[in-house]
Amino acid sequence: MTQSLWPHPVAAITKEERLARLTGLRQAMQARGVAATFLGPSESLRYFTGLVWHPSERLLGAVVTEDRLTYIVPGFERSRVESLPHLPGDILSWEEDESSVALVAGLIPPSGILALDDAIALSFYHAFAGQMGAARLVDGGGMLNALRMIKSPAEIALIQYAMNITQEIQRKVRDMIAPGIAASEVSRFIDQQHRAAGADNGSTFSIVSFGSATSLPHGADGEQILSAGDVILVDTGCRIDGYHSDLTRTYMLDGGKAEFERAWGIEREGQQAVFDAAKLGTPCESLDAAARAAFARHGLGPDYRLPGLPHRAGHGLGLDIHEAPFIVRGNRTPLATGMCFSNEPMIVFPDAFGVRLEDHIFMTADGPRWFTTPASSPSSV
Repeated sequence: MTQSLWPHPVAAITKEERLARLTGLRQAMQARGVAATFLGPSESLRYFTGLVWHPSERLLGAVVTEDRLTYIVPGFERSRVESLPHLPGDILSWEEDESSVALVAGLIPPSGILALDDAIALSFYHAFAGQMGAARLVDGGGMLNALRMIKSPAEIALIQYAMNITQEIQRKVRDMIAPGIAASEVSRFIDQQHRAAGADNGSTFSIVSFGSATSLPHGADGEQILSAGDVILVDTGCRIDGYHSDLTRTYMLDGGKAEFERAWGIEREGQQAVFDAAKLGTPCESLDAAARAAFARHGLGPDYRLPGLPHRAGHGLGLDIHEAPFIVRGNRTPLATGMCFSNEPMIVFPDAFGVRLEDHIFMTADGPRWFTTPASSPSSV
């Protein structure tokens, strides 16, 4: 990607930053006694090398060793890989009747340990185990995720820009939506707006729910038509240079029913409790506990019981829309500068309605900061 073709006021990730990431990976490998890491066709491949590839049954990826970056590609895809943005490195290709994992194994000392990208298919793990022996394989997920979990200023700027786009689109949806409109029409509008703003391939997802469907955290199947007095939930996002936005708003168009307004206020209280609990060094699970405690004070829950919060209070965000750190019971990972995660302790009233307000937080040396301004009332976004 050349800077002259880059249409946004925020900078794309540079070659220099990716090289620094590789240095960090090599240091982590050395500390763990790992001779090489195999990056599959995953967001980790993009993170470290800039190469974007979609998984298939054919092995493609990159091998990182102490002093070498080597791409492993199917022979007939080599010319395409060469044409795509990626860090410089050797390219080794394999033909259809050859073993791709043997090509990888040949880059590693006979007794060397290979860390595997945790996003590769199980079939590839079995192929590596058959070629090298399972004792020489380790799960590289923890190492890769620990590096990706701490965002650089450039990453935070990209996420902020994507969030700003989606928050403005949420406002536009609030202005255009009216009784009689179909959820699919709202989703098309959102996608068009994301595309017009220059997002990577439009919306990454769009959940538009009306009425009782809002009690289903990930929406209902089939078409929905908005009726007067329906609760509205819109959850959507986009990508800029691969980095995600993700923003949910729940509201009613005209005033609102007392029970909804009360629930909305409790939801906002729970969301604020998560933010207030987000202190450097605090374990991630404490934020989830803060949301549940806020809800329990209003007779919701406890734990995952309904009416209440049926899932974790948040998830990390970056090149994957759901990545470490997860804001969930049992996760003792301490919050650190550079972590980015959602704050979405949804309240579900089964078969009636749900309220989810989702904004995201990034941790600074001075504590938590919002990427987006939380909604201010049950009829606003």
